[in-house]
Amino acid sequence: MADDLTPHLIHLARERHPHTSPAALQDTAAYLTQAFARQGLDVTTHRFEAWGSFYDNLIATRPAAKGQSSAPLILAAHYDTVEGSPGADDNASGLAVLIEVAGRLAQTDLARPVQFIAFCLEEEDLLGSQAYTTHLAATSQSIHGAIVLECVGYASDKEGSQKTPPGIPVTVPTVGNFLAIIGNQASASLTSTVAQAMSLSVPVVPLIVPGNGEQLPDTRRSDHTAFWEQGFPAVMITDTANFRNPHYHRSTDTIDTLNFDFLSSVADAVTAAVRSLAANQLEE
Repeated sequence: MADDLTPHLIHLARERHPHTSPAALQDTAAYLTQAFARQGLDVTTHRFEAWGSFYDNLIATRPAAKGQSSAPLILAAHYDTVEGSPGADDNASGLAVLIEVAGRLAQTDLARPVQFIAFCLEEEDLLGSQAYTTHLAATSQSIHGAIVLECVGYASDKEGSQKTPPGIPVTVPTVGNFLAIIGNQASASLTSTVAQAMSLSVPVVPLIVPGNGEQLPDTRRSDHTAFWEQGFPAVMITDTANFRNPHYHRSTDTIDTLNFDFLSSVADAVTAAVRSLAANQLEE
């Protein structure tokens, strides 16, 4: 399975910043579009304006089984990086899992559509997801929920490799070989379902934050927050970024620092979560 992820990571892990590497950002959008299209998915764009230019969120849709129609489940990751970082963990890891899960669902009998969304400008105050969720709300669209993949590729079995973010009200292991699953109060049911499904493949630490996480800013640092603020249920899946990964937002965030066995387990776990939320009962 790691062999399936590797080609995507090789292509995606490079600086993808809107100002310092715009060509790479556009090339990444093209790569993702082609990857989804090769899987037989319908790929559309949600275009939004920022700084006098236009940027695209990419939406690849796998429809529900014939005769079934309901609010879609969203699985998302962001495709931009900070300046100066190749972003292997943040967030080529999430994108690689996104593509892999989309392919695995090709033969799945779906009770609801699944949308695989690659958001742009997450690193710029969540501009892409903010624009998209504002559009959903303005057009009165509903979703079943959103699962947002943040950094998901860095893990360590060493004692002391994991730090605890300030104020977190649950016990956090001191060994960084798990995924955190963060939901808000409105997403409690979604969080529970995702955690239960994923826990069969990878250790998880679920956390429900009060309100929209305003008192715990470290729980708001990805595109799930844009969904929360528009009243949509959403969870973030993360390896906890800088609380584990010393290469976070640095030039050293390269493929060779990733844990491929862990990343393979993440893909298994996310696939199970999506199936539990979107597949027909006979498929489960």
